[in-house]
Amino acid sequence: MPSPKLTICIDRGGTFTDCIGFYGKPGAPETREFVVKLLSEDPSNYKDAPTEGIRRIVEMATGQKLKRNQPVPTDAIDSVRMGTTVATNALLERKGERCALVITKGFRDLLVIGNQSRPRIFDLSITKPEVLQQSVVEVDERVILLNSAASIDRVKPEEVSDAKEDPVAVKQQLQRLYDDGFRSVAICLMHSYTFPDHEALIGEIAQSIGFTHISLSHSVMPMVKIVPRGTSATADAYLTPCIQKYIEGFTSGFDDGFKNGTTKLQFMQSDGGLVPVSNFSGFKAILSGPAGGVVGYSATSYDDGQDPVIGFDMGGTSTDVSRYGGMFEHVFETTTAGVTIQAPQLDINTVAAGGGSMLFFKNGMFVVGPESAGAHPGPACYRKGGPLAVSDANLYLGRLLPDYFPKIFGPTEDQPLDVDIVRAKFSKLADEINAANPGDAKTVDEVVYGFIKVANEAMCRPIRSLTEAKGHNTSHHTLAVFGGAGGQHACGIARNLGIGKIILYRHSSILSAFGLALADVVHEVQEPSAEILSAASIPNLQQRVDALIQSCTAELSEKQGFAVSDIGTEIYLNLRYEGTDCALMTLKPADSWDFESSFVQLYKQEFGFSLPDRGIVVDDIRVRGIGHTMNTEKRLTPEQDIKSLTIRDVDANVCESVTSVYFETGRDDNVPVYLLHKIAPGTRVNGPAIIIDATATVVVEPFCSALVTSQHITITVGKAEKKQITTEMEPIQLSIFSHRFMSIAEQMGRSLQKTAISTNIKERLDFSCALFGAEGGLVANAPHMPVHLGALSHAVTYQMNYYKGNLKEGDVIMTNHPSAGGSHLPDITIITPVFDKGKIVFFVASRAHHADIGGLTAGSMPPFSKELYQEGAAIKSFKIVTDGNFDMDGLKRYLYDIPASYPGCSGTRLLRDNISDIKAQIAANQKGINLVTSLIEEYSLDVVQAYMAHIRANAEDAVRALLKQVAVKHKGEDLKAVDYMDDGTPICLKISIDEKTGNAIFDFEGTGPEVYGNTNTPESVCYSAIIYCVRCLVAQDIPLNSGCLEPIDIRIPPNSLLSPSETCAVVGGNVLTSQRIVDVVFKAFGACAASQGDCNNLTFGKNDVSKGSGNGWGYYETIAGGHGAGPGWNGQDGVHTHMTNTRITDPEIFERRYPVLLREFSIRHGSGGDGQYRGGDGVIRDIEFLEKDIEVSILSERRVFRPYGLHGGKDAKPGLNLWVRHVGDKVLTLNLSGKNTGLFGKGDRIIIQTPGGGGYGAPGGEAVAVSNIAQQKPVVIKASGSLGAYKEMQEST
Repeated sequence: MPSPKLTICIDRGGTFTDCIGFYGKPGAPETREFVVKLLSEDPSNYKDAPTEGIRRIVEMATGQKLKRNQPVPTDAIDSVRMGTTVATNALLERKGERCALVITKGFRDLLVIGNQSRPRIFDLSITKPEVLQQSVVEVDERVILLNSAASIDRVKPEEVSDAKEDPVAVKQQLQRLYDDGFRSVAICLMHSYTFPDHEALIGEIAQSIGFTHISLSHSVMPMVKIVPRGTSATADAYLTPCIQKYIEGFTSGFDDGFKNGTTKLQFMQSDGGLVPVSNFSGFKAILSGPAGGVVGYSATSYDDGQDPVIGFDMGGTSTDVSRYGGMFEHVFETTTAGVTIQAPQLDINTVAAGGGSMLFFKNGMFVVGPESAGAHPGPACYRKGGPLAVSDANLYLGRLLPDYFPKIFGPTEDQPLDVDIVRAKFSKLADEINAANPGDAKTVDEVVYGFIKVANEAMCRPIRSLTEAKGHNTSHHTLAVFGGAGGQHACGIARNLGIGKIILYRHSSILSAFGLALADVVHEVQEPSAEILSAASIPNLQQRVDALIQSCTAELSEKQGFAVSDIGTEIYLNLRYEGTDCALMTLKPADSWDFESSFVQLYKQEFGFSLPDRGIVVDDIRVRGIGHTMNTEKRLTPEQDIKSLTIRDVDANVCESVTSVYFETGRDDNVPVYLLHKIAPGTRVNGPAIIIDATATVVVEPFCSALVTSQHITITVGKAEKKQITTEMEPIQLSIFSHRFMSIAEQMGRSLQKTAISTNIKERLDFSCALFGAEGGLVANAPHMPVHLGALSHAVTYQMNYYKGNLKEGDVIMTNHPSAGGSHLPDITIITPVFDKGKIVFFVASRAHHADIGGLTAGSMPPFSKELYQEGAAIKSFKIVTDGNFDMDGLKRYLYDIPASYPGCSGTRLLRDNISDIKAQIAANQKGINLVTSLIEEYSLDVVQAYMAHIRANAEDAVRALLKQVAVKHKGEDLKAVDYMDDGTPICLKISIDEKTGNAIFDFEGTGPEVYGNTNTPESVCYSAIIYCVRCLVAQDIPLNSGCLEPIDIRIPPNSLLSPSETCAVVGGNVLTSQRIVDVVFKAFGACAASQGDCNNLTFGKNDVSKGSGNGWGYYETIAGGHGAGPGWNGQDGVHTHMTNTRITDPEIFERRYPVLLREFSIRHGSGGDGQYRGGDGVIRDIEFLEKDIEVSILSERRVFRPYGLHGGKDAKPGLNLWVRHVGDKVLTLNLSGKNTGLFGKGDRIIIQTPGGGGYGAPGGEAVAVSNIAQQKPVVIKASGSLGAYKEMQEST
């Protein structure tokens, strides 16, 4: 009988490389294990950490000494499985292969523009990650979809017309790239997901020239959306050569076992499956390391029929969160290091900076992260001069014990953690905090524990979002904890979330490596579809699925050697409702082809409703082949073990020592310390206690108990007595309440996004949700739309005064009128009072942009409106719900009948969508009510309302400090500025600041009168613009609430452009004049040059021919432009600025949904103003219409007056709107001016050239005086996974 061979699993992380080898199956009693943990980088001792780890394991297993300078023999190794950060690091550090992109003509800058949003809405200096390609070639080819969702002449799904490229010209273009030294190329053409022929041909040409790596986007990921598919193909071209070079270097450290196949080499993909080395590609390797951890805890912490599990992986540099409920949860589009990847990935969310999260006391609040101390210099205790971090707090409080921590610090790398420097630094910080709060002096213990509480709450906030966003109750989960720092926070995190059970596996500190041993080999195939799911289409779908199954099985059996009995398949259809863009990857039911029921159930869980009147479209067919590898005969979860054990309390003799630890209840000097390997299975350890493993510390808090089994520590979390919180301001609680209030607004936003149906809300996130006090003042507003920031409070206050106490529980108010706190009419606001014991104690509100509410033109944004009624439904106050009853008749009257009664006007053209979205807003408000009610139950009404006031005061103090700083800078002189609308109307501003009090007057006297047009701006929008500017100018994160405006007296002349009479048209004020107000404010402060000062609002659509149905169609978008330069930064090209940041629809979705051809979407080079720091360039957007009689409207500014430069910087170019019009046999090019509408014919085009941003400082001049406004530094750790995607959308909308 042949001797057994080793299976070796390796997780190469950023700091440490974890290795574990097996003889036998993981977890089996007879299995022998060999564990090695070593530094990922140690060039003085070894070249490659995984090779060195394998060498050590082979030595341990065989007893043979192996020399480091000789190839490692593989005769004792069956397989090596590896998770690696090579691709991730290459992406983060931008050290991938030099590559080029081949793309359809007109789109050379598409990946630079991306979705046109900026990363952080309050950063004046916009920073976007660099694209991966170093060169771009445009190919003159085009695929045209013959049927859009809105087409009047429907043909077969996804049928196309193609204009072939010239192979000779393409070869010449590629040859030039090759001659320039490029060897890796990505090819991504419009609609290649459904028509790949052009890409395939270009790929053949590239191969004939000699390119060594060719990434075809339809092969990389055949899914709709050219931007993420293009970035995925580029990432593959950029990263895969790096992976291949690493693998070549790795295998060169061994004998020929890997090369001749006698020893298998497999890598973990981001989707949680293993692939042979020959199939491993860069863009699927981004989560290669963390994926092993998810596989590990899913197998060691979850049992069928038990609560689902939240994975909490807290390491030194990051904290990752995921969820497992019997199936791996995948996402198909995520962004890492600024690069959007379209590929199946486990939904792993980086939510914080782990033990390295830095600690600050800012503006009277305790702040944890998001900046990280990293591995170098690391926390203060690492002896490298680092800042205070979470690990230091745990050390000070006694939760980390230096005697049991590796002594690897100091110049000689043999010293323990430095307790003395930590004590000194925290003592100094405590003195600073007490000096700022003389009436509430705290001990150092209390200060340090305060940071732990704030850190725990900061990590709980995204965990709640992850679970609640998918319709799951957070408390109905088990917490699986791993990573080096997780055990110190487990009890606190679980208690905050209401979770009662924690599981730590014995290999928790190396779980990502251990998980590789439990992973299966996968092979996936996917192809696009465009069929309607029905009984008639199922046979064809079955045939296609059978062919894909055969492909998977052949790969796994014939090429990878799996027995057919060890191969399983999962069948998925990527389904969506017709007219929506939210597709869900739906698993085939076990015993039927009833995909419809599964999809509807999944859709209801995800979004809270279904759309039974709409067909279901099959976007993609996907088969996941699974080769089962190391199936363990024994369950690795603790439940069976617990049932067989006799449980007893720990013997006092097992206690290793006692130590002093600080808990919520105070400092305890007699906390027992136990070594895990000395505790027998079946032993219960009651808290408080500390359990030490070889590489992890577990803190068992008071009122908790830990049960040790053969493989696990299971902690039962008891309910501790909470410290009584008073109404007095306390900085720790201030930080915690700041998180809780913001969490309410954020979860309202998630609810609205989930349950809404329209693209504006679901995809572009053109909405805001907020919480208000009983008097109408803003408490918390999740950072969605800047233009909504201050305006919502006016709407709530108006309704309070309107009803004067006549609101009852169960009432919901709808409004959109400018004189009632509205912005422009498409922004409908839903307001719901929150009652406690029959009294209104809070309000919640949501404002969302509806694609149409009637009026003169489709989209309800007519360029030439003169009266408010021409812009659609105008509602001052309407109880849409009374005593819990929804008034459908009243809603139809307000949205359809009344607007249609005016001359030349229509009622809403999208009544069905309006109703669905309004119901979604009502549901979002109810979510907010539930969360506010829970907060009141937890803390009491008096405490919650007191901290509402404290947080407002905190924001007020920050703004006053800013204004005092500016007053000193300008020696008490008034700040003045003026700018002009394109019609010549001036906006004048004088800012007078009291240096002693920080009070300021923003006086707009001299601003022009209201206009007979639509650029009039409601006062509420002016307030929004000012609160946005103030928030940008404050050099730190502050709570966003009404306190920001408390020091500011805003004076607006009545009947002016900024305070018009209530019948004036205002649609342009919200999207155009608001931008000019911002320009004027920043000009007065001297903060930066003007950005494009425009939203470039484009609408087009058709009325429904059947009178009264409200079922026409319309489209609305805003278009990016140039970003203004400032002190120390160049402006960004092609990005949204200031009062808007909505994403733009992907070109392929755009053409699939509407009868249009997007000819060009590119940077308008040279449109930014010159200067020492150049202004950003605008964009060119060229749209051809494929049907006749489409009503097109453009509403724009900065077509006359240029965006200004500052301090000698040059002005930017103005914008230009052109109509390429077919008149008989002639083609005319007409200037549409800034505001116009027209009925476009088939073949007509609109070309929009957006303004650039102004320059800053004289071109070529000496250094200019820097602005008095400091800018925030970029954070180190950013959210990722589905949470990161939503956060990016939220902050960039």
